[in-house]
Amino acid sequence: MELIVPELAKRNGVTEQLKAENQMEWVRQTNACTAQAEAIVKFELIYD
Repeated sequence: MELIVPELAKRNGVTEQLKAENQMEWVRQTNACTAQAEAIVKFELIYD
C-alpha cells in the first residue's frame, strides 16, 4: 500500500498544486487511489 498509493497518485496527477487549488477534488482522487490500491493488494493476496 505504501508503494502503490503514491505511484497511482502520480499517474493520476494528484499533486500538491491540485490540493491547494481544489481540496475536494484532491480528496476524491486520493480516496480513489487508495481504494484502487486496496483492490490490487486484495487481488494479489487472494489470487496469487
